[in-house]
Amino acid sequence: MIKVLFVCMGNICRSPTAEGVFSQVLHARKLENRVEVSSAGTNSFHTGQAPDRRAQHAAERRGYDLSRIRARKVLPQDLGYFDFVLAMDRQTLESLREICPPEHGDRLGLFMAYARRFQVAEVPDPYYGRGEGFDLVLDMIEDGTQGLADYLQKRLNSASRC
Repeated sequence: MIKVLFVCMGNICRSPTAEGVFSQVLHARKLENRVEVSSAGTNSFHTGQAPDRRAQHAAERRGYDLSRIRARKVLPQDLGYFDFVLAMDRQTLESLREICPPEHGDRLGLFMAYARRFQVAEVPDPYYGRGEGFDLVLDMIEDGTQGLADYLQKRLNSASRC
């Protein structure tokens, strides 16, 4: 089992969107029993809350359901549990590095490293915009999750041959 954690600042926009989209990608590829997925935020402002309504509406228009996801703060033990801890932006990555034990530093990375179409390092935070940013975030997350799924599928296929 490979475990993936998506992380942004508040866990109500970008990272729960990534969790919802990636869960559906895994299901479509029949990998949901081989890859565990979750999301968290670097702060606790929104702990227990559902994703932002604008994120949910944008996701719903594309067939993704985020309604069951609840915000939580990333914990130091998450960094030892999850194999991939993928930050949505550099600031989040730096926050993760501050709490990450040195032996787990190689698990941290930027989510957009798996994207193919988008040649950017960060997923912008749409929270303070009027709402149009949520569609761009979804475009980026769909791209990144497909690339990540391809990478993990190859890894799982290689492991099963051994």
